[in-house]
Amino acid sequence: MQIRISWPSGHLTATIDETPTSKALMGVLPFSATARTWGEEVYFQTPVSVTQESDARQVVEPGTVAFWTDGDALALPYGPTPISLGEECRLAAPCNVLGRIDGDPRRLARVRAGDPVRVECVTQD
Repeated sequence: MQIRISWPSGHLTATIDETPTSKALMGVLPFSATARTWGEEVYFQTPVSVTQESDARQVVEPGTVAFWTDGDALALPYGPTPISLGEECRLAAPCNVLGRIDGDPRRLARVRAGDPVRVECVTQD
């Protein structure tokens, strides 16, 4: 499965694995939200509310698509956050891992707090 995340100055796609959280997320697409930033992470609320999965992680690779259950939000880290140790991507809390951004996750650096964000399914031809 693939999703497209768009904001005023760009967009990217992400490949999403099949998990309970990703199934819930795909069921509400498309949706729009307002971007927030936290260090080198972009996050935004979703219309989905789920519980933390058993394999939730707090330290992830840049470009991971994660779901922050405490905030009902997608979290998209592309570098260190304020609580990272060194260069790691440390999320605010353990998050459900949904997949990975296709290509360079540093494109997220162009997202500004307050930007409108749209998430939609990428149709396969």
